[in-house]
Amino acid sequence: MLLKPAFRAYPWGGERLLRDFGKETDVRPLAESWEVSCHEGWLSVIASGPDQGRTLRDYLQEHPKRMHEDALEGEVFPLLIKLIDAKRTLALQVHPDDAYARRVEGSQGKTEMWVVLDAAPGAGVYYGFKENTSEKQVRDAIEAGTLCDLLAFFEVRAGDAFFIPSGVVHAIGEGLVVAEVQQNSDITYRLYDFGYLGPDGKPREMHIDKGLEVARLQPAPQRHTGEREEEVVRGGTRIMLADCEWFSVSMLNVEGDMPLHADGRSFHALLCVSGSCGITFGGERLTLDRGASAFVPAGIGEYVLSGSAQVLLSARGHMQG
Repeated sequence: MLLKPAFRAYPWGGERLLRDFGKETDVRPLAESWEVSCHEGWLSVIASGPDQGRTLRDYLQEHPKRMHEDALEGEVFPLLIKLIDAKRTLALQVHPDDAYARRVEGSQGKTEMWVVLDAAPGAGVYYGFKENTSEKQVRDAIEAGTLCDLLAFFEVRAGDAFFIPSGVVHAIGEGLVVAEVQQNSDITYRLYDFGYLGPDGKPREMHIDKGLEVARLQPAPQRHTGEREEEVVRGGTRIMLADCEWFSVSMLNVEGDMPLHADGRSFHALLCVSGSCGITFGGERLTLDRGASAFVPAGIGEYVLSGSAQVLLSARGHMQG
């Protein structure tokens, strides 16, 4: 089933999702398109088939085993998938792990990953500290407006991918368009905000004490770049980008007919990041253009992508088939 996203405005957003990814909305500045979302207030809506017009969350509450065969009634959809246009640099921020988030916020934590879709020359990301750093050094840098100087900055190009565990201080830099796959959580602790103002014209809320309680004040533990092994499969190639406890993400380079299999262990979430392809199942064919997303229920078995496209495939952790 095709999905219609929810849209969010932030002061650092731009026009790329409208111009290059076919988004239609009056939200300005358009910063994020929540492509596959069951998060309260920002829900994806089913845009094809007999359930058209329902939210994805309502559909999965009625049919939990479409997430996975062992899903229980009331189980929360585990992922949130976005497109992000950073016309300017995002706030320097950090997210809590599950234990802290449940104890303090009554929610799950947030581990995420980015796939760079487009990068202006010299654009990059802040990702962990350059070296082991003390809490006092961080507080002093926040006060002085020099926190960026303590963080590692990596120039990036299209195709690069970063895995961001909870606790890693980070920010997407200006001039980037990014696909983000994350735990289904919106908990963000801002440490430095570059003077951005909220909708009320006032500085946005900072979360320095909470942020420093959860931050890893050291270099990030791991990083992925664009140089990964391509697996040749029928109808193209496949690159595994991330495989962790919470999600499994790969990039499919579709050239022809690529059969895929959604078994009972997990749904598939598809996001077309370039080109266009068809999705065929049971005699029905849907078209997935650049910037469009689709939800494939767990347990449907084989379906086929056909055309010429790059498609981001996300599933539950360790569960891609």
